[in-house]
Amino acid sequence: MHKLKHLPFVISLACIALSAAQPISAAEMVFAKNLIYVADSTSVEPSAKSIGVVQTAQEKPQTLVDIYHQAVSHDPTLASALSANQAAQEIIEQGKALYRPSVNFNAGASASRTDIRYIGAGILPNRAAGSASFEGYSYGVDARQPIYRKQNLVQMEQTKTQVSLADKQLHLSQQALILRTTQSYFEVLIAQDKIDLLTAQKLAISSQLEQANANFEVGTTTITDVNEAQARYDLIVAQEIAAVNEHQIAKHAVQAITGETPQKLATVKADIKTNTLDQGMDKWVEVATQNNLNIQIQQDSLKLSEQEIERSKAGHLPTLDAVASYTDTYANGSANGFGGSDLKNGTIGLQLQIPLYHGGATSSLIRQAVLNKQKAQDDVQIARSQAELETQRAYLNLSSSIAQVKAFEQALISSQSQVDSTKLGYEVGVRTSVDVLNAQQQFFSAKRDLLQARYNYLVNIIRLKAASGVLAESDLADINQQLVLSDAR
Repeated sequence: MHKLKHLPFVISLACIALSAAQPISAAEMVFAKNLIYVADSTSVEPSAKSIGVVQTAQEKPQTLVDIYHQAVSHDPTLASALSANQAAQEIIEQGKALYRPSVNFNAGASASRTDIRYIGAGILPNRAAGSASFEGYSYGVDARQPIYRKQNLVQMEQTKTQVSLADKQLHLSQQALILRTTQSYFEVLIAQDKIDLLTAQKLAISSQLEQANANFEVGTTTITDVNEAQARYDLIVAQEIAAVNEHQIAKHAVQAITGETPQKLATVKADIKTNTLDQGMDKWVEVATQNNLNIQIQQDSLKLSEQEIERSKAGHLPTLDAVASYTDTYANGSANGFGGSDLKNGTIGLQLQIPLYHGGATSSLIRQAVLNKQKAQDDVQIARSQAELETQRAYLNLSSSIAQVKAFEQALISSQSQVDSTKLGYEVGVRTSVDVLNAQQQFFSAKRDLLQARYNYLVNIIRLKAASGVLAESDLADINQQLVLSDAR
């Protein structure tokens, strides 16, 4: 009995394939409708006792915020950005370590064998030639504390800039995820609406085809009307197959972000109200100039390049370190024949190092850093220009979508009136079946355009805030208010 619930869907696909393969008659159309009706009647309905649990646990549609929360937990792009940010935080400790003491322990042991022969006068009588073997060991500790190293001080400041840059990159990845999730969410809804509209349009054309076949059989119409309706029907069947494929692709795009294939998504309210933009485009561009993360990232890169110039110039400056060491060396013999030794030595002092010449490498590093700074300045200007352009584009697209929603709402009303009047004209003989099909086509096109304009309106809100750098999760909550939370896809 559980498998019977899939029977209507299987029969519907079979009917689509049959109608696509060859023209269908009025009798076959009626038979197909009856077959689907019988299949629907055999589907298993949930018991009244289980309805509450099923609707709560399974049929509740997922909202945009639900999909985003899944994306935060599963999106590999965000996970990669988070790992990179966490790794960048370690740069701070590495910078601090540059001015902390370094301590090393060293130890060694050796075994030696010598063969010595003395030549000439003045040889002590007790120094005999020959072979000898002896062993020795040594161990020690040395420590170094930087007192003045300008390049290390600059590098410590660079680590702070690098962490700031990494934080902005993570924030940018979070904003990008919000935008990607929103786009993927509404692409699924667009594809689903296309299927629904094509299904409704196919039903209307099949009714027209059925009527044309019936009229042709009784001789009140020509075969032209039948062929026109059949051609429209076959075209809709092909479009429906493509729409189902688009829907699957859109759902897989969501799965790539969330790790799960969405089953039911909350749709947009039919009475959605578009809000006019309170601020002008210039104001939004000003906000983007101050808050766009790409601009801020390039500004941090510019600051980092300026610090690199200072660090490279420090290569010409002297360094001063405090040093200390302790060593213990023991040997029970020596190569010259004298006895062994046990030496303990402790040293503490200051070490000054003045660089004189390193083959021109320091000067080359300075020139390279200066050129990199110029590049960073150019990158800041590029980022600023791109942010301004993206903000202007998003603003204009949002303004256009607001106007389009209102225009398509009126167009839908007009198209519905045209369908009604054309059907009436067809019934009294002043309109043809082709006129009815054209009117229906225009009506469904207007409905499709209206739905897409509503989706574009909501997505363009997110795009404008992303371009201006003020996008946050709360913006998704605002869009969630425009969704029908009790409707399931």
